[in-house]
Amino acid sequence: MIRSEILREIAPILRDKLVVCNIGLPSQELHMIDDNEKNFYMLGTMGLSSSIGFGLALAQDKTVISIDGDGSVLTNLGTLPTIANNAVDNFVLMIIDNGSYGSTGDQPTYAGKKTKLEEVAKACGCENVVVCQDIDTGKCLKAAIDSKKMTILVVKCDSGNIKLPVITMDPVVIKDRFMKAIAS
Repeated sequence: MIRSEILREIAPILRDKLVVCNIGLPSQELHMIDDNEKNFYMLGTMGLSSSIGFGLALAQDKTVISIDGDGSVLTNLGTLPTIANNAVDNFVLMIIDNGSYGSTGDQPTYAGKKTKLEEVAKACGCENVVVCQDIDTGKCLKAAIDSKKMTILVVKCDSGNIKLPVITMDPVVIKDRFMKAIAS
């Protein structure tokens, strides 16, 4: 499976959760599959989905799912020790690990070579790290949410992209409707 297929499969699970989605194609895919006010699409900040999602989880009690990519996490490894040392049980970091920088042409990441993000997360002190294959993502995500424990979910999948347009929604509109969803 590729990332867009995974997102399509888990969209019903995400529907009533606060979701912070990684820059580029992941946000575009989620927007196309199930645009709603509880999705915050990253439009210009590579590497910060996990940080923003974690900060949101710290600030309120609703479940927050941060959808990130292996390349993006690699650009902001400092987020993993921050998450580990300040764990909150309403946060799930789902790293879609396709071994490539999908939004920029599928160049290989180090996660597609020697670096294992699940081992990096454990070395940073994250206690609940789950690795799953693409076909098990829905089951594993549901289990992570139901556990009510901060979870790092590393989803191994194939690289590949679908062609789709960029998100044309104004970033201020994305922010405003997301803030209203948080408040409700």
